[in-house]
Amino acid sequence: MNYAIVLRLLSYILYCEAALLLLPALASLIYGEWMVLGVFLLTAALSAVAGALLHRIKPKSQIFYMREGFATTALCWLLISVVGAVPFVLTGSIPNPVDALFETVSGFTTTGASILPGVEDLPRGILFWRSFTHWIGGMGVLVFLLSLLPKAPARRWISWCRRYSPPQKFCMASTCS
Repeated sequence: MNYAIVLRLLSYILYCEAALLLLPALASLIYGEWMVLGVFLLTAALSAVAGALLHRIKPKSQIFYMREGFATTALCWLLISVVGAVPFVLTGSIPNPVDALFETVSGFTTTGASILPGVEDLPRGILFWRSFTHWIGGMGVLVFLLSLLPKAPARRWISWCRRYSPPQKFCMASTCS
């Protein structure tokens, strides 16, 4: 398995999530929620730094097989959910990390389930993030994030997953041998 290519793709996912975390930071800035703003900026910065560290790993082979696609897809769901749960925990809106993870996964998968008895009591920046996760999930988070990736073979693999037709081999370079 080509772990380096999987980590490279996950770095792009972390970059995208860091950018997405800036929108609720803007909402917190508009509403004057300074502590919540700091949490979103910190989470976005940590996500971007983690993405930069993963991006430094250079793949030896540019070939992207089906197993790398499966690993990338599974780890993408896990990664965006864990990073997305961080603002809930750090602001104290949902102090239990498992509950925060549940709320985030619920948002990204648009199931609509919630552990919160009253969402109106949340800070507006957190409420925006919670709603934004549902909006992103409605767009199809994997399709949305991977469509932003510059590597065309990753997009082809996701298209294959949606059609269920087996690929032979995909290459990340312009030519394969």
